[in-house]
Amino acid sequence: MNFQQLRSIREAARCGFNLTEVANVLFTSQPGVSRQIRELEEELGVDIFVRNGKRLIGLTDPGKGILQIVEKLLQEAENLRQASKEYSGETTGTLTIAATHTQARYALPRVVQGFRARFPDVRIALQQSSPEHIAEWVISGKADVGIATEGLSQFKELISFPCYEWSHVVVVPQHHPLLLVQRPISLSDLAAYPLITYDVGFTGRGHIDAAFRAAGITPDIVLTAMDSDVIQQYVSLELGVGIVAGMASEHTRQNGLQTLEVAHLFAPNVTRLAVRRGAYLRSYTMDFILQFAPQLKRADILEALQSETH
Repeated sequence: MNFQQLRSIREAARCGFNLTEVANVLFTSQPGVSRQIRELEEELGVDIFVRNGKRLIGLTDPGKGILQIVEKLLQEAENLRQASKEYSGETTGTLTIAATHTQARYALPRVVQGFRARFPDVRIALQQSSPEHIAEWVISGKADVGIATEGLSQFKELISFPCYEWSHVVVVPQHHPLLLVQRPISLSDLAAYPLITYDVGFTGRGHIDAAFRAAGITPDIVLTAMDSDVIQQYVSLELGVGIVAGMASEHTRQNGLQTLEVAHLFAPNVTRLAVRRGAYLRSYTMDFILQFAPQLKRADILEALQSETH
């Protein structure tokens, strides 16, 4: 039994049982992957995969249980590698952070600046994507830390921590009629205009939809985007009224826009930071987490990492 066999089993499951893709991931050949899988099955005395001829089409019942063990073994091997670097006093490495555009653009810069001052020999790889992809990257080990507002708490393979709370704001061009309203803006006021906001699943969009749904109002959302800056750009072209994260409104005046507070209309949002359950965190990774969310405690993070899924 060897690590290449274990990696072949894991990647075959991750790649939808496509051995050509597995071979590309592992930098080997398809026959080599098939041989590694067959040798491990012979060693264990059970079939891990269901086959149709020479093609893998699924996991057997024993295979499903074995895959969980394989994942744990490979994670512990990675933990051992990280621990050896930590205990040898090595302070170099790469911290890979997966985050949504809003977090990368508005929440992370000051934290990254402080982190670089403390760990000048650590390289930072910043990846931006959707919450779903962020979760997948952290689970697979392609990212050390994931940061997003939506989705991260839904994956049992992850431990996620609440970091900070924020609200949406409305952005409109100068001289827009909404700026003349002398009372708190209502959902009906907003629904009288075309709206521009985030894609479904991004940056608190769920709370926006829930508020209109609860009020029995169907808004005219004419354009959606992942990027707060893109939303504001189209608002500046007077294509609609924008609903964006409050943190993204700091540059509205540069686009000739005005901000309206609407925290009373939409539920507050909580940005979360996630790491893979059971992962060994290098000291610089822990330091980054505590800088991003200073209210967290080191002992609580370590305890949560070792907790079992239910």
